Amino acid sequence: MTLIEEIMEANERHESDYKGGHKPEKELAIVTCMDTRLVGMLEGALGLKRGDVKVIKTAGNTITGVFDQTIRSLLVCVYELGVKEIAVIGHYSCGMIKTTAASLKDAMIKRGINIDAIKMIEKDLEQWADGFKTPEENVKQAVKAIRENPLIANDVKVHGLMIEPHSGKLDWIINGYED
Repeated sequence: MTLIEEIMEANERHESDYKGGHKPEKELAIVTCMDTRLVGMLEGALGLKRGDVKVIKTAGNTITGVFDQTIRSLLVCVYELGVKEIAVIGHYSCGMIKTTAASLKDAMIKRGINIDAIKMIEKDLEQWADGFKTPEENVKQAVKAIRENPLIANDVKVHGLMIEPHSGKLDWIINGYED
C-alpha cells in the first residue's frame, strides 16, 4: 500500500471533533517553519487550541517579497479574518541553515530537473536559500519585511519569537508592543 493510500484509508476512519469556524478566535496569525517537530507541539506550547489562530507554514518562515505567498496569506488573515497581531516564530536548529541554492540546484539536477528550468528561478532561489543566515536573524528579517510592507496596516502588531522544538520554550526576539 502506498503512503497516500494509507492516508486515504485513515481518512475514511476519521471523525473530526473540531467544530470551530474558519475565523481565528484569538485574532492572531502565526508565521512559522514547516518543521515537523512543530506539528502538534506549537499550539500546545502557546496555550492554544486548534483553530484559535491562523498558522502559515513555510520553510524557514521566510518572506521573499512584498507580495509573496506568505504576505498574500497574511493579507487574507488581516483583512478578511480580523487578525490584529502577527507572530513570526522561528525555531532553534532549523534545517534551513544547511540549505543553499547550490545544494538545492545539485539535488534538482540529480533528480532530472532541466537546467533551463533552474535558470528561470536561479536569482529567486539564491535570494531565498542563501539569504537564510541564522534562525534568529531570519525572524528579525521576516518581522521587518511584514512591518515595512505597504500592504499591511500599521496598527497590526508584529512580534518575533524563537521556540525550542524539543521543549516548546519560547524566547522573545522582538516584542511588537515595545517598538
